Order: sequence, then C-alpha cells, then structure tokens
Amino acid sequence: MARIKPVIVADAVPPAGHYSAGVIHGGLVHVSGQLGARADGSHTHGEDFEVQVRAALDNVLRVLAAAGCGKDDLVKVTVYLVGVENWPRFNAIYAGIMGEAKPARVVVPVPELHYGYLVEIEALAACPA
Repeated sequence: MARIKPVIVADAVPPAGHYSAGVIHGGLVHVSGQLGARADGSHTHGEDFEVQVRAALDNVLRVLAAAGCGKDDLVKVTVYLVGVENWPRFNAIYAGIMGEAKPARVVVPVPELHYGYLVEIEALAACPA
C-alpha cells in the first residue's frame, strides 16, 4: 500500500495549523487551501483583490512544483471566494495565469475567510511518477 508523503515547500513558511501544504498519494497531489500569504510570511489580506488572487495561485503552483508537477497536471481546483461580485475578476486573473490549462473547477462563494482574506484555493493534481 502506498504511503502518504507530505510536500515540503522550500523557502516557505510552514503551515500555521496541523496540516501539510500538500500530500502525495497514489500519483495524486492534494494541495491544501492556500491563502495569499507570501513565502516570507507576510500577508496580502489588506491588499487589492488581484494581489491576493495572484499570491494564492502562486502558493498553489509552488506546492505543485515542490511535488514535481505544474499547472498542466491539475485535475481540479476549488476556489473559496468572498463576495460573489469578485467572480468575474477572479476568472480573468485565473485564466491569465492558467493559460491553456483548464482543470475542472468550482467556485464557492463564502461570507468570510481566515485573517480577512478574499480568496482561498485548494487543488488536486495527477503528477507523473
């Protein structure tokens, strides 16, 4: 039986809670919900929506890279978004970053997120062995 292996992201602040930034199991990388915290530990929650989205997506991509894969390996992305009115802006930023990669995706409007962030993103990727 395959073991669950945590993904360690070099030069990143370790998760603040009892979880891993991501885990690998059975050829899949499960990326925990990523907020817009920067690698140096500073937060973007007081900054513009676009800055928060770009930082959260960057964090997802950094976890994937640490696991040996990238955006073209994404199977599904789940986005928790404060303010449904931000959906079109999110979609435009996301499309610009993702390019030709079009994994399955769900956007879940929520009333609030931790620290006052406006977006949190989790993902599932199938990485080559």
